[in-house]
Amino acid sequence: MMIFNKAIPRRTFLRGLGAAVALPWLDSMVPAFAAQSDVAAQTPLRLGYVYVPNGIIREDWLPATAGSQFETTNVLQQWSPYRDQMLVLSGMDGGPQFVGGHVRGSSMWLTGAEPKQSMNDVHSGVSVDQVVAREFGKDTQLESLELCIENAAELAGQSAGGYSAAYTNTISWRTPTLPLPMEHRPRAVFERLFGDGDSTDPAARLARIQKQRSILDFVSQDVNRVMAGLGQSDKGKLNEFLESIRGVEARVQKAEAQASKELPQVERPIGIPEYEEHVKLMFDLLHLAYQTDLTRVSTFMLAREYSELVYTQIGHTEPHHPLTHHRGIPVRMKQAGEVNQYHARLFAYFLEKMASTKEAGGSLLDHSMIVYGAGMGDADIHNQWNLPIALFGGASGKLKGGRHIQSPKGTPLSNLHVAVLEVAGIQTEKFGLSNGKIDLYASA
Repeated sequence: MMIFNKAIPRRTFLRGLGAAVALPWLDSMVPAFAAQSDVAAQTPLRLGYVYVPNGIIREDWLPATAGSQFETTNVLQQWSPYRDQMLVLSGMDGGPQFVGGHVRGSSMWLTGAEPKQSMNDVHSGVSVDQVVAREFGKDTQLESLELCIENAAELAGQSAGGYSAAYTNTISWRTPTLPLPMEHRPRAVFERLFGDGDSTDPAARLARIQKQRSILDFVSQDVNRVMAGLGQSDKGKLNEFLESIRGVEARVQKAEAQASKELPQVERPIGIPEYEEHVKLMFDLLHLAYQTDLTRVSTFMLAREYSELVYTQIGHTEPHHPLTHHRGIPVRMKQAGEVNQYHARLFAYFLEKMASTKEAGGSLLDHSMIVYGAGMGDADIHNQWNLPIALFGGASGKLKGGRHIQSPKGTPLSNLHVAVLEVAGIQTEKFGLSNGKIDLYASA
């Protein structure tokens, strides 16, 4: 028997008038007779960091038991369906000082470098995501995505202690003196992924916006061409993927329409009514970026340090930041913990999308490493000790989840960065404050 079918290239795009839509993984991309293990080994690894501000209430986060029999706390309970792909990490410090503060929390989280106290002359360190992005970005359209929810321009002066707001408006540093801006506008992210891919002529984008036409309208002929060569299973996958893009684009347009409405002159926390939809929309865009292999590295701040967001969605009337300075008052600790659980539920939305997206004999989550956590251990007293950190995904079979790894007291968080770099195929003996590496492969 002779087999003539050829695998379509993994980096196949649908193209049309200034738009380029990368295809997700399809069965047709697998060469005939390719072993499943070989296909899985060739599937790209995705790395992501999701940051929450103002610490996490330890009693709601930290299990008392190490190993595979750890307790499900209030925050961890939000991720129960993904327990087998979750590593809870404790005992790691972001910095050596007892009082670290918000600035050190966010700026040192991925760099392990002390921020320079200055309002203009910023200096920290290269962040671990950018070390990976330089390597992974050789094979993708975008080296990395940096996402956030709060508008940095509106918060430019909100820092303290003689430190620049740059230290709290990002967690990603390209160089020690170049903090990368985080993008909060869904439209900007969407067009960075799909819009104006082949055209330098702004007329193409303007025409689409004026006619309210979808990017998919411009690539429709190419869709038909590609569809003709696919099997029924792949046709179903591609149709589902294209509908996902159309749905996200429609939600971006809706969000823009809502943002343009004039609102009554009343006191209202920044962007609160739209917060949950905003977060989910950004997670959907990140999911599409991973699914289409447009990027393999991302950072996402669900809010910044000092955040004054009021989470009306869970019945709160007081901003988040003051709640975290609870001084041991039970009702305030409870409310701060509710914010932590709410953030965790929003992240669970992303985990579900990653886990349900099939790819090369597994899922997107199977082929990812997503770190979730905060830059402060106890926000009430601003320390960086025993940071709340969890790692999700299988890293293409390299990680075994379902465990709580408890490091010796005083272990630098930078030791985790060394371990992550190793899983990503980047060997280094030293990163930031590291004095070794976390053993992510240890058995329960």
